[in-house]
Formats: sequence, C-alpha cells, structure tokens
Amino acid sequence: MDRRIEKSRQAIMDAFTKLMLEKDFEKITINEIAELANVNRGTVYSHYVDIFDLLNQCIENHINKLFETCQSRGNTTDISCKDSLGRTFTYLEKHAFFYSKMLTSKSATAFRNRLHALMVKSVEEQLALSSLTKDVNQEIMVQYFASATIGVVEWWVTHSMPYPAEYMAEQLLSLMERYQNMRT
Repeated sequence: MDRRIEKSRQAIMDAFTKLMLEKDFEKITINEIAELANVNRGTVYSHYVDIFDLLNQCIENHINKLFETCQSRGNTTDISCKDSLGRTFTYLEKHAFFYSKMLTSKSATAFRNRLHALMVKSVEEQLALSSLTKDVNQEIMVQYFASATIGVVEWWVTHSMPYPAEYMAEQLLSLMERYQNMRT
C-alpha cells in the first residue's frame, strides 16, 4: 500500500479513536474525524464507506494487532504460555483507552463477539496441539476457555485494571494450570 494512503488511513483511525474517548460513537461525525485527521471529508469516504465501516475496521485492526502481539512465539504447545498471557495483558494495558471504550459502549456486544470469535480460534489452535481434550468434548472446552478468558479480560478492563498486567497473566496462568493438574 502506498505510504500516503496508509498515513491517511492511520490518521483517520487515530482521529476516530480520539473522538471516541471524548464522546459517544453515535455523536461523532465524519466532518469531525476529517478535521481532526487533517484530511478532507472525501478522503475519509475514499477509505471507508461510512462511520460504521470505519468502526468495524478500527475494531478489526485493534483485535488483529492484539492477537498478533500475543501469539505464542517459538514451538510451545502449552495453552497457558506465560509469555503469551503476559504480552496479552501488557498490550491491553497499553491500549486500555480503546478496549475500555469498546467494552463499555453501546457497540460492546459486536466488539465482544468479535473478540470471542478470535479467542475461540486461538484456543482451538492451542488445543489441537494439546493432550487436554482426550476425555472432554473439544467444542465445549474451547468455549469454556475462550469465554473464561474473555470474561476475565472484560472484568479487568472495565474495572480500570485494578491489578498490574503481569499479575493478571500470572493469575490466569495459575487457573489454567490448576485445571490441567485436576485432569491428571
């Protein structure tokens, strides 16, 4: 992609995100986004169909970055990889403004559903490499781990991150290890 196009897209997304911190999504206009991004209105429409398309692409962008940042590195097959969890919570902490806004706004259901779908995919990939599913329905286990993890993340973000990212990663890791130990 041309650098100018990428720069314009990023400026528009940054402006949109900043405006979301200041006001409800329903009250944000394309004119405000264009003005803050220092582009004209037509430039916004050349990249996004409408404000809902911008919201969806912004959500997609943030969630993809979250999962890229947090994927396990190396050849580990352990679903409770401390490194991966640590990166996850650190990334969430760094981008707290966005995730907090998404999880507390009126569009929270769509955002949470997208986050859950990606978590399901990630857990499925991890469980495919694991021996945890030998006597438990894999579909149920995937839903359990994905829902539990998303629930903990949602609680942590919406409660203003009362514990440091490292502590949260350790606690979630401990819970997952307890599950593994119960099964052996």
